[in-house]
Amino acid sequence: MLKKHGQLFLSTLFISDSLAIFSSWLLAYGIRFQLQLIPVTQGIPPIDRYVEALGPIWIVFFINIKVCGLYQPLRGKPGSSEFFLIFKVTTLSVLILTAITFFFREFSYSRIVVVYFWIVVTFLIAVSHWLVRKILVLVRGQGWNVQKVLVVGAGELGQTVVEKLNLHPEIGFQVVGFLTRHPEKIGKSFQKCKVLGEYQDVSKVIRDYEVDQLFIALPLQAHDRLEKILDNLGEETVDIKVVPDLLQYMNIHSGVEELDGLPIVNLAESPLYGWNIVIKRTSDIILSSLAIIITGPLMLLIALLVKAESRGTVFFRQERVGLDRRVFSMFKFRSMRQEAENSTGPVWAKENDERRTRIGKFLRKTSLDELPQLFNVLKGEMSLVGPRPERSVFIEDFKRSIPHYMLRLKMKAGLTGWAQVNGWRGNTSLQKRIECDLFYIKNWSLLFDLKIIFMTLWRGFINRHAY
Repeated sequence: MLKKHGQLFLSTLFISDSLAIFSSWLLAYGIRFQLQLIPVTQGIPPIDRYVEALGPIWIVFFINIKVCGLYQPLRGKPGSSEFFLIFKVTTLSVLILTAITFFFREFSYSRIVVVYFWIVVTFLIAVSHWLVRKILVLVRGQGWNVQKVLVVGAGELGQTVVEKLNLHPEIGFQVVGFLTRHPEKIGKSFQKCKVLGEYQDVSKVIRDYEVDQLFIALPLQAHDRLEKILDNLGEETVDIKVVPDLLQYMNIHSGVEELDGLPIVNLAESPLYGWNIVIKRTSDIILSSLAIIITGPLMLLIALLVKAESRGTVFFRQERVGLDRRVFSMFKFRSMRQEAENSTGPVWAKENDERRTRIGKFLRKTSLDELPQLFNVLKGEMSLVGPRPERSVFIEDFKRSIPHYMLRLKMKAGLTGWAQVNGWRGNTSLQKRIECDLFYIKNWSLLFDLKIIFMTLWRGFINRHAY
């Protein structure tokens, strides 16, 4: 987001969120001690003690709003993404405040008030964000404090600039049109905006349309024209912004950072950093531990059956490549004859594979052979959700033949994944699998992980390509 033009939006959010936090805390007090949905048995504490807590509560909330990036742009993401961030902020804040009160012995705050507060503040902040966006869009739609924008370049990059600006009407930018170097494009419309002239007409168009902002979005091969365009702007007072043509090189979690005034463009970056690492690892530990406890008796039964049917080990260990090309030993229940690849070398399993044992055929069809990977998750070598880990020998082939294949190694390998729950597993299209993996990495969130886990439980175990 263009920060200085989003100040009204951010300031409004700051005020509305502050009001939501204050009113939620007082509402929680009123619901508990005035409405008394649950009978009060130990007397009603003075409201003054609860009012005194507003300052620390506000500080903790806004620290977490900053840490979690709640005020960062949505970039066209669905509203559920913002709600998840709000839920993360309120939950984390309530947990921290609860921990702080453990060391505060002078006064004991009602735990029921805290629960009410958590529910109400989550709801009110979500509503306040929705209202602020709607009101600002309505205000901008009336033409108040709108900045008129002219885009130099009507190609893919210029059209992308217009598309992104249209995703954020709360900023208050109105695109009046494009300029192009192709005369035949004049009068045509792209992204519902007309091409108004050629590059050399920039001064005239700025004056005719009272342009406030000029975005120069030229392809790499056309940047030799930049100096000429800037020369034509010598007498103009518009704000000028240059958009670098790096779209074709930008992949997962790309963006722009600043190092002591030096702009740095990220072309590919893992989404796992800061609190995201803590959240994903914590959820992996908790959920994999529960899964091991629940499936423990089943795994013991499978181990006995595997051992009883054929000679050899119960578990099969195979080297796989995970996050940042780290090699680890992945566990599975042995589903094939011992030393099955001695004569064939590393190959993909195929339908009616003769190397399978009888119990192995059932295990592979139901994906129960994958259960020991819960221990890989607990150890931190894998995650519950992520791109499936592959063998080194196959990666060497795939990275040369499949574009962007190596980007999937920017996320920890998973026991299940977006590709698997969509049916792209086993000997299916690698291209589709990679598309699903990259979509997952670009859109990762804890909510997305939980969705994939539930989809796995519902339809992810048995698949016609699992053999």
